Amino acid sequence: MHIVTSTFRVPEEKAGEVIEIYKNRSGRVDKAEGFLKFQLLQNEKKPGELTVYMVWSSKQNYLNWARSKEFKEIHELEKNYPDQELAGTVPEVHQYQVVAE
Repeated sequence: MHIVTSTFRVPEEKAGEVIEIYKNRSGRVDKAEGFLKFQLLQNEKKPGELTVYMVWSSKQNYLNWARSKEFKEIHELEKNYPDQELAGTVPEVHQYQVVAE
């Protein structure tokens, strides 16, 4: 299994707005080959710190998604978000290979 996290920081007063965006996400990634799980995590001590957590069956499946037309389209929409402070947020992405369970 392959885990991908994408952590970003937004002003605490905008965290709820971002959470709602993710609750209403398109779900396009859910149909990608090898996609297993999505969660949005909120740091308990820093509410403006949010992490997208995704589980994939393999690194190759994730890379195929990250290089896909659908991925590019979704991320282009983010650039056009009306709140430019949120649109300009740059995440910190990490990838992990599951080595023991």
